[in-house]
Amino acid sequence: MIEVRGIKKAFGDQEVLKGIDMDLKPGQCNLIIGSSGSGKTVMLKSIVGLIQPDAGQVLLDGRDWTAMKERDRKVLRQEMGMVFQASALFTSLSVEDNVRFPLDFFSSMSPAEKDQRVAFCLDRVRIPQSALSKNPAELSGGMQKRVAIARAIVLNPKYLFCDEPNSGLDPETSIVIDQLIQEITREFGMTTVVNTHDMNSVLEIGDHVVLMRHGHKVWEGAGPDILKSDDQEVVDYVFRSALFKRVRAAMNK
Repeated sequence: MIEVRGIKKAFGDQEVLKGIDMDLKPGQCNLIIGSSGSGKTVMLKSIVGLIQPDAGQVLLDGRDWTAMKERDRKVLRQEMGMVFQASALFTSLSVEDNVRFPLDFFSSMSPAEKDQRVAFCLDRVRIPQSALSKNPAELSGGMQKRVAIARAIVLNPKYLFCDEPNSGLDPETSIVIDQLIQEITREFGMTTVVNTHDMNSVLEIGDHVVLMRHGHKVWEGAGPDILKSDDQEVVDYVFRSALFKRVRAAMNK
């Protein structure tokens, strides 16, 4: 459970987050959505601890992340997994070694135990044996993303953070990645937070969705329910594409 309470953040005279509250629940895909400039990226970085808020609290299972000393943050970071927008795999390492990397730094496992854990995670995200020794550059974008997910879960985290996980992927592969994130979230009971602008993801896996606009939270609820909102700010965001405008027209018939 992640509780966000009154988070504010400004850069100079620009107030980016204007007092955000939200509850992000375990075993669910919690999506933060919004247009560019809405504050969703700063919000995610504040939750992860990459940015220190000016005011407010981020509580991870009751532990105040924003008030911790750095040594305590280092311990808590081992409970977090992160899938970056561009996957951020090490190009000089093989697929296996990319996934093993966090274990080498943060785990006291024996070499055999590390091998077992790496094999489990790669199998769980359906990476074939033939790809294990390859360099990430030899993989498709979708496979790179799956390797990034395997690396993110190798330490068995309580919290999984995904920054635009479908960026640069075709629609079919995006659905596969969405389903994989949802599967492992429920299977391992993680509190998963996904930063996205993809409405397909909202409708496919959005157990809990927060829509941000100009640093404010303007809507919160289950993904499919966002289609039923008559709030004009929500309507402007959700139905901005030609496809969703046709969906809205069909719903109103």
